[in-house]
Amino acid sequence: MKYDTNLTVIGAGSGGLVSAYIAAAIKAKVILIERAEMGGDCLNTGCVPSKALIASAKLLHDMRGADRWAITPADPQVNFSGIMQRVHQVIAKVEPHDSVERYTGLGVEVIKGHAEILNPNQVRVNDRVITSRNLIIAAGAEPFVPPIKGLDQVEYRTSDTLWAMTELPKRLIILGGGPIGCEMAQCFSRFGSQVHMVEMAPRIMAREDEDTAEFMTKVFEGEGIHLHTGHRAMEVAVRDGKKTLICDRDGSEVAIEFDDILVAVGRAARTTGYGLENINAPLTERRTIQTNEYLQVGNYKHIYAVGDVTGPYQFTHSAGHQAWYATVNALFRPFKKFKVDYRCMPWATYTDPEVAHVGLSEQMASAQNIAYEITKYEFSELDRAIADSHDEGHIKVLTAPGRDRILGATLISRHGSDLLAEFALAMKHGLGLNKILGTIHAYPSWPEAAKHTAGQWKQAHAPAWALALLKRYHGLRR
Repeated sequence: MKYDTNLTVIGAGSGGLVSAYIAAAIKAKVILIERAEMGGDCLNTGCVPSKALIASAKLLHDMRGADRWAITPADPQVNFSGIMQRVHQVIAKVEPHDSVERYTGLGVEVIKGHAEILNPNQVRVNDRVITSRNLIIAAGAEPFVPPIKGLDQVEYRTSDTLWAMTELPKRLIILGGGPIGCEMAQCFSRFGSQVHMVEMAPRIMAREDEDTAEFMTKVFEGEGIHLHTGHRAMEVAVRDGKKTLICDRDGSEVAIEFDDILVAVGRAARTTGYGLENINAPLTERRTIQTNEYLQVGNYKHIYAVGDVTGPYQFTHSAGHQAWYATVNALFRPFKKFKVDYRCMPWATYTDPEVAHVGLSEQMASAQNIAYEITKYEFSELDRAIADSHDEGHIKVLTAPGRDRILGATLISRHGSDLLAEFALAMKHGLGLNKILGTIHAYPSWPEAAKHTAGQWKQAHAPAWALALLKRYHGLRR
């Protein structure tokens, strides 16, 4: 059978764009189909707008707390509509990187329209039927909205619709204490909203270690954010024009009045509406597309899924990571194929300070019965952090018992996501803490924290017998 294209990609978010880019770079014929905006959720409703919003909130917070740098604090007026206008300007500035024009110039045929998988080798879009040797599904995910009674009676927000706001709510409820909820709670609190975060679990940041959650809980409470952990949202009631969220807490009813509500309890994979049933694509218990270690869907050798639609991570960089494996496996099958590698997957929650993580956390290691040792370094010991007046937080590194091999690292720091890269690089290439310790770092700099962490590990593992011999040796030479 002859095909119209070597590869058809459904979805132009991170996973789809990287897949199309790689295919075009190695001179395969590739078609990229996108029904909405190029760049997907990350550019239009996720990473880019949220970080633009966080930048404004962080600057505002620093101006109000300028006395820590011996500068008279300011209390600037918050122009929320202007802040949101800047967010959209940032999106527009990044947009050309993901545009139809750019990808067309790279050799990708981009089709705007709704894709439907007709059978394992055919996709229909805009009344055109495309035959393709390989297919990559990168359909992404969308905000999950829980079935809370009365929620549909109010104009609730999600991470998709948040960016249309032009007025700052006086009282804002955020449902969910995960990354999106935490980032937005801190932003809106700094802008001046009275923020109530409602989380069903006993603590926020459930994916992080307990000490990390406790640290950020103190930060949030110190900034005036109202945390309602262990609260299950039951009903939204509107009475006499007042909007109230009714929660259950250990059998007692708790009522919280609000003006606006943001639903940030997670994201659900897009697995309907584009023909997955026509190929009997298997789904996991989490309703994501089930793939094997080569990212192949079900029993198909030529159909792959990447990004949020398959998981296990919902990060832009994990989608791009998977896209490399899926594209290479598709275009060089059966001559060569690679198993996807998640061992060194980094992630960050862009609160202030940031929470950044790679590899195993304590709770992950314990759940998998993996033995570990902990080395912890406080940023209050780092000269550059002290000079910058941002010496809060720490680095926590897990290593194999008695060895310098890094199993995972968690950083709490204003520069946590940046400093994480050194640990991710070391893990990826099998470099232990001794290699980090033996690397010259500029002084004074933030990355020195990695070297000092390695130094603490080295000091803790110095052999007592060797130190005793050295003491005797130097004594004899006096």
